[in-house]
Amino acid sequence: MQSRCGRSLLSLTCLLLTGVLWPMSASAQSAPGTELPATDTRAVVPPRTLNTHRTFPQFRTLEEWQARRAFIRQHMLVSLGLYPLPPRTPLRARIFGRVERDGYTIEKVYFQTHPGFYLAGNLYRPRPGSRFRPGNGPYPGVLVAHGHWGNGRMANQPEGSIAARAITFARQGYVAFTYDMVGYNDTRQFPEHRAIFNTLRDWAWGVSLMGLQTWNSMRALDFLASLPDVDRTRLAITGESGGGTQTMILGALDDRLAAVAPCVMVSHTMQGGCLCENAPGLRVDFSNVEIAAAAAPRYQILVGATGDWTATTNTMEGPSIASIYRLFGRPENLQYVLFDYGHNINQTSREAVYAFFGRKLLGLMGEESLREPPYQMEPVEKLRVFPDGAPLPASAVTQEQLRTYLIDLARKDLERHRPRDRRSLERFQQRYRPMWQHTLNVEIPQRGDLIAQAAPSVQEREVLRVTRLRIGRRGRGDSLPAVLFLPNGGPTYPAVVLTDPKGKSAFLTPDNRPGEFAQAFLRRGHAVLVLDLFLTGELADPAAEQARKRPFGEFFSTYNRTNLQERVQDLITASAYLRSRGDIRSVALVGTDAAGLWALLAAPAADIIAADCARMDLSTDEPFLSEDLFAPGIRRMGDFQTVAFLTAPRPLLLHNTGDRFLPEEPLAGLYARLKLSDRFRFANAQLSTEAIAEWVARQAPGAGL
Repeated sequence: MQSRCGRSLLSLTCLLLTGVLWPMSASAQSAPGTELPATDTRAVVPPRTLNTHRTFPQFRTLEEWQARRAFIRQHMLVSLGLYPLPPRTPLRARIFGRVERDGYTIEKVYFQTHPGFYLAGNLYRPRPGSRFRPGNGPYPGVLVAHGHWGNGRMANQPEGSIAARAITFARQGYVAFTYDMVGYNDTRQFPEHRAIFNTLRDWAWGVSLMGLQTWNSMRALDFLASLPDVDRTRLAITGESGGGTQTMILGALDDRLAAVAPCVMVSHTMQGGCLCENAPGLRVDFSNVEIAAAAAPRYQILVGATGDWTATTNTMEGPSIASIYRLFGRPENLQYVLFDYGHNINQTSREAVYAFFGRKLLGLMGEESLREPPYQMEPVEKLRVFPDGAPLPASAVTQEQLRTYLIDLARKDLERHRPRDRRSLERFQQRYRPMWQHTLNVEIPQRGDLIAQAAPSVQEREVLRVTRLRIGRRGRGDSLPAVLFLPNGGPTYPAVVLTDPKGKSAFLTPDNRPGEFAQAFLRRGHAVLVLDLFLTGELADPAAEQARKRPFGEFFSTYNRTNLQERVQDLITASAYLRSRGDIRSVALVGTDAAGLWALLAAPAADIIAADCARMDLSTDEPFLSEDLFAPGIRRMGDFQTVAFLTAPRPLLLHNTGDRFLPEEPLAGLYARLKLSDRFRFANAQLSTEAIAEWVARQAPGAGL
């Protein structure tokens, strides 16, 4: 006598062949008040820009904030191309040209932040025994980062003076280092500032001007901390405008800093108007206010101005960051002030920083001793490290040579950590899974964040339930049209998510019956989910698609997910939805045509992967510059090689690879050494529907029982 399951599958096959389908069940209905938008709104709402209004999230506990802070820091490092950190190669610093002035000395400095890339600046030190600050050190060390003044660190005008700060700090008893933005003053190894590392290819490899500038700040702090007369427990940084961006970024990333003072930059609106402040991928989910808060509970002063985007420092940004300092129980470590000026770092603003640093780093309470006395800036030609016409050191590299070096670092790191056994696989996954998550800007939704809305319920039948629904996440704007085919005969099923660039219609007949691909899995007892991903199928929107084809405009990918990132997230969301059901025991992602590549990138969220690799040529960067495959840092992450290793040792089928996709041996060898060769299949040719369905069915939990 046939089992109930056997009768169901036999009847299901007949049903599919005759084209009879029964409408959906109500099993996926969402709770009241959790409805999804009627359509996916992600491509409909205007893209976020550097001027979009942001709000600061509420954090109820210190643990909640610390988890968020860890996420922010890791995401910053990945977006800046600094995860994992590059090697701290020898600085080979040269300090020369000392001059002595009343209470301080000035020296010229240059050193290599990467081999052959030179950062230059001026070092200001106290003169022991002077009338300003007697004593022999060690002294606190402070980095002075400049903004987008036309003359860089040489700016000296009523609205702002870099020399005034450095001289005053030195007289007060600090060692101060003023250093260039990339492309300014003596750090002109490359062309004009805004033209450095400004291509999609650079960004695909995680190479950006902001990443280089942040690394320069880290190495500048290395240099400062290496000086024998500097107290490493009292390191600080301050900067205005674009230098304020450098200040808040370094404050968030480098725990060696005891104090930070970002001036006229921390804002819930304008986030920075230069490429050096807008690394691709950086601010998709958070703003400068959260970045500045990541310095807590260390000493911090925010300086705002009524005449620029920091006008709400006392009512919005300051109180928001103060809420984090209160979670640490250290509200006294934060100060925020607002002055009635335009965008500036004038004497009033500078003296607010002197007073705060003086109290916290020097232990001085007398405001008068912390004011700025008259000063005289040296002639520019006396401060220049490489005056006009002076050659750079012979080892100086070109922009292309530095690009090649940074790309080679990523490649070598991947090769060095390529897994060869179970232990090295675990280490690889621990190292690269965060890189995957942040590069693709994805999340694994929790059950409480998922919403699945079904259409009105109609009678169920014995052999097949068909559920038409929309799937999304709370508050994200996604609303994915989907159809779930569920054979009766459970109680649980292996499930498969089918995806194609054309959307769910690729797996349905014109009258909405399961097509050949869906039937192949249904006949084998699988639940089948077909859906439209971002801007595919029902969600296709040519006007919205065209509007998103401006990756450089308003630093689009700094604030918005790319098409690829949205689609990979949709596959992860669909997988999470199936897992949230009580009747699904495993989830397979099966992608056809180019969607096989999207499915492969979503592999860490599934149990089984079968990906059509579309004969992609991985010997060139060109495919990753297209709308369908661009994500900042995807090449640096290791693209499909990395996600394949993140998938192991789960079942993985790669077919239609052609001759220039991933090499077979590293993956096949790993699965063989794990004694799991039956879980891996690699095929240059495109496999048939039946071959794919049969392989997936054999891998599903309980297969053959």
